[in-house]
Amino acid sequence: RGAAMALPGDLWAELPAERRIFCSVLLFSWAVYLWEAFLAHRQRRVYRTTTHVPQELGQIMDSETFEKSRLYQLDKSTFSFWSGLYSEVEGTMILLCGGIPFLWKLSGQISGHAGFGPEYEIVQSLVFLLLATLFSAVTGLPWSLYNTFVIEEKHGFNQQTLGFFFKDAIKKFVVTQCILLPVTSLLLYIIKIGGDYFFIYAWLFTLVVSLVLVTIYADYIAPLFDKFIPLPEGELKQQIETMAKSIDFPLTKVYVVEGSKRSSHSNAYFYGFFKNKRIVLFDTLLEDYSALNKEPAEGEDGEDEETKSKTKNKKQGCKNEEVLAVLGHELGHWKLGHTVKNIIISQMNSFLCFFLFAVLIGQKELFAAFGFYDTQPTLIGLMIIFQFIFSPYNEVLSFCLTVLSRRFEFQADAFAKELGKAKDLYSALIKLNKDNLGFPVSDWIFSMWHYSHPPLLERLQALKDAKQE
Repeated sequence: RGAAMALPGDLWAELPAERRIFCSVLLFSWAVYLWEAFLAHRQRRVYRTTTHVPQELGQIMDSETFEKSRLYQLDKSTFSFWSGLYSEVEGTMILLCGGIPFLWKLSGQISGHAGFGPEYEIVQSLVFLLLATLFSAVTGLPWSLYNTFVIEEKHGFNQQTLGFFFKDAIKKFVVTQCILLPVTSLLLYIIKIGGDYFFIYAWLFTLVVSLVLVTIYADYIAPLFDKFIPLPEGELKQQIETMAKSIDFPLTKVYVVEGSKRSSHSNAYFYGFFKNKRIVLFDTLLEDYSALNKEPAEGEDGEDEETKSKTKNKKQGCKNEEVLAVLGHELGHWKLGHTVKNIIISQMNSFLCFFLFAVLIGQKELFAAFGFYDTQPTLIGLMIIFQFIFSPYNEVLSFCLTVLSRRFEFQADAFAKELGKAKDLYSALIKLNKDNLGFPVSDWIFSMWHYSHPPLLERLQALKDAKQE
């Protein structure tokens, strides 16, 4: 009787190594999904039940804005649930039905027709990558359309027309391929010829690529999608330059980006290495520049007419003093070394991952687990190890980085406070929360796991004492 009733542990031990690997990957993927769904359910319950402005928010938020943000976040959360479920089911079906080896075989047939046999593994890898990203873009398109033209449109954020959206999507896909394919081919080549220490060369190559991309992004890539114009001479530019000088920030240029053609969400950031730093302000952040605060101009070109005809006339953005306070916070990240620390953490992680990849790449069971019994293509190895095998590690790392990010945000707020910007940052945070329809009440576990920025109330509380002074 005892022998007839095998324990689950015994059955698991009897499975071949590749089946155990495959089942572990699938089970972990669903465990993560169910955990995320549980957290989202807790947060949705907060959106549903918190229908009145809490007492501590009475001075900060009016009931109309509170209700708008509640409904917006509820819609976003429901959308996120269905898109997440679809994504998980799609990923599971691809694994169960052997989608990855099928696509690899198809890539081999296509490259074979072009005169490249099985010995041209890099060519086959590039065809595989192109087909995989094309599949991802096509299956993700309906979700992106619904998010933009139903949810963002309903809540007054979308400024795009259908034509602009598709033009943008095609442009994004082409630009991505122009970067992804050459970089991948070089990476695969380095791994092939790198010998025993290929992981060091592969890591150095990805380090150089990431530094180059960060350097050229705002000058050459971002302008393909949005219009960047220098901030006109005037009081705001003068004040920004003065503040940058006071903390030795090597500012060379200040740009305004026409984010309002795409969305009415607002943002600001800086970029550049060494003595060549630039600041970028979204026009939606600036009360004086936001197209959303102006009447559509006559005689604009067709595309502008299209997008501006959708513009809702609503007062948006921050006053100059508040913009300076937001920049004080952003420059705090630079002054306190947060940017450098993030780069160091990212590169240490990258090096560790390449080292572990070098250790694991020889394990044929890993390839067999995903249907590759006769060949072990390098690109497939990268995909299996980085995407599937490392997923538990990636989850832990992601949580730790979220905790660290919140700590950095408090420190940057404190830096802006030291610059004497506490009062203006306080009012700017409230305005930005209102403009972006952020909901200021959150479930504590959801907040702890997901929020890379501290909740609004916590940030305001930290600024309050200095503001009152």
